[in-house]
This record gives sequence, structure tokens and C-alpha cells, in this order.
Amino acid sequence: MMFTVAAAAVLVTMAMALIRALKGPSVYDRILAVNTFGTLTVILISVHGFMTGRPEFLDLALVYALINFIGTIAVTKYVTFADMGHGGEREDGGDI
Repeated sequence: MMFTVAAAAVLVTMAMALIRALKGPSVYDRILAVNTFGTLTVILISVHGFMTGRPEFLDLALVYALINFIGTIAVTKYVTFADMGHGGEREDGGDI
């Protein structure tokens, strides 16, 4: 019973984060909503692992949390600087 209530609450919150990711007003709101959705996925995996007595789900949740964090940083860097570490240099040697 407790797992059902917790899972339902997390799923409702995930639906609200998904709506914010789709509507948005800015790109940073969408990035934050997708990051929130990933964090809630980690929570849902952890609750499921705890309630079923399978601790290996916590390892999966930690890996997913790391992937979510690195992905959020990469997307934010790409949106902010429009490149992935090239420093504003063109391939022909000139500056932008």
C-alpha cells in the first residue's frame, strides 16, 4: 500500500515535470524540467528497489543519476556556448 502511494505521488510529479518540459517558456526551464524528470526517475527506481527488497536497483539508480547529471551539464554547456569545447575557433584557423 505504501509503495503504491509513493509511486503514484512520484508519477504525478513526473507528469508535471514533463508538462513543464514541453511548455516551457525558456530553454533553461525545459532543461531544468528534464533534469527534474531524471531525478524523479532515480527516486522511483530507488523506492521500487527498497520496497521489493532488491538492493541492486540502488546501483542502477546511482548510475542513472550520474548519467542524468553529466547529460544536463553537457546540454546546458551546449545551449550556453553553442559549441562543445572548441573555444570559438573555426576549423580554418580563424576566430569566429
